[in-house]
Amino acid sequence: MIPWFVEWKKKVVSFNRNIRMFMLANVLIQIGMGVFSVMYNLYIKELGFPETLNGKIIAMTSLASAIMLVPAGFLSDRFGRKKIIMIGAAVAAGTLFYRSLMVSEQSLVYAAFFTGLFMALVQVSGIPFLAENSTASERMHLFSIHFSLMTLAGVVGSLGGGVLADLLHALGGLSVEDAIKYVLIIGATIFTLGLLPLTKLNPVGTRATSLDDQDDKKIPEPSSFRKNVKIIILFGFANLLIGTGSGLVIPYLNLYFSNRFDASNSYVGLILSLGSAMTAVAMLLGPALVKRVGKVKALVIFQLLSIPFLFITGYTNSLVIASIAFLMRQALMNAGNPIQSAIAMELVQDKYKGLANSVNQMVFNVGWASTGAISTGLVMTFGFYWGYAYTFTITGVLYLIASTYFFLVFGRKKLVNT
Repeated sequence: MIPWFVEWKKKVVSFNRNIRMFMLANVLIQIGMGVFSVMYNLYIKELGFPETLNGKIIAMTSLASAIMLVPAGFLSDRFGRKKIIMIGAAVAAGTLFYRSLMVSEQSLVYAAFFTGLFMALVQVSGIPFLAENSTASERMHLFSIHFSLMTLAGVVGSLGGGVLADLLHALGGLSVEDAIKYVLIIGATIFTLGLLPLTKLNPVGTRATSLDDQDDKKIPEPSSFRKNVKIIILFGFANLLIGTGSGLVIPYLNLYFSNRFDASNSYVGLILSLGSAMTAVAMLLGPALVKRVGKVKALVIFQLLSIPFLFITGYTNSLVIASIAFLMRQALMNAGNPIQSAIAMELVQDKYKGLANSVNQMVFNVGWASTGAISTGLVMTFGFYWGYAYTFTITGVLYLIASTYFFLVFGRKKLVNT
């Protein structure tokens, strides 16, 4: 454990100032968003609006992100990562304050749309910015730390927001509505503080100097464009399969535990938070496996190992077994995310990194959003046992197809440095 910690410490210290400032900014931004992710739907409820408004707000946010993701990638490639991140974060911060204070239905829906629109600028530019400020040898550890920190920051925001709202209500004498409103304002303030480290970023960082990068620069522009677009499409198809599978189960895990096992809200919140915490730890284990077997094989191994736990979750009648299987699946499947990002950023040139990241996120979101009716329809038709069993089974099959496809397309070609 000590040598492992020493190795990680050396890696973190070696990151340049741009990376450290960017990570600090994103920790603050994710804490702020974590507060909103948990507390905002409760705020809508306390305002007296029907549950359908929460669905409308979530749909508008997702729609805005889907609309903006690809244009955001082009803008990021064209005008620079820092400028696009700053604009996106600044406007998104303004929308969060607006949403904390406004109470009319129309205003809440429109503000949610603009939050999704401008957060897309931040989301799309982040990974390419890190890639352009690091060398190929640094990226695996860098992305693992980045994803882990973002996950933990979201947990801190979501748990902290709920605790603070309860304290303000119980000890501060505030109504539930006012307590949540103040917590949302605090969340928006923390988000806004993330702008300060962003102002200290240099627009251009240390570029990667791997042999692959040098070879790409020698390719004539038309050939280079075709090569990068082909890779983006091939990569995007794998993400579409994963997103489709994830969309069947991940948004409904709280309902799964509640419906099948009659689990309490506290238990559901605890188990989902533990899942995020285990994911953060698992992401830090990825580089060790990559060192042994290479990036593509490591990603595929993590994904394949998660599938049996997915099936166990779908078919067990034991809450304890379901909880353990969920935690293992969550950690293993998401442990591959930093590896996947590292592969994507290695396969394309700097000028196409924003486009690659935006397309990957867009197709994942399309897959995620397209299966909600299927999942709920299966549960309504076949009940809480077989409905979820069929849903988890379909997801497992899609994950298996995606992992096999990814290995066949990328694992047997000299495309990725190991």
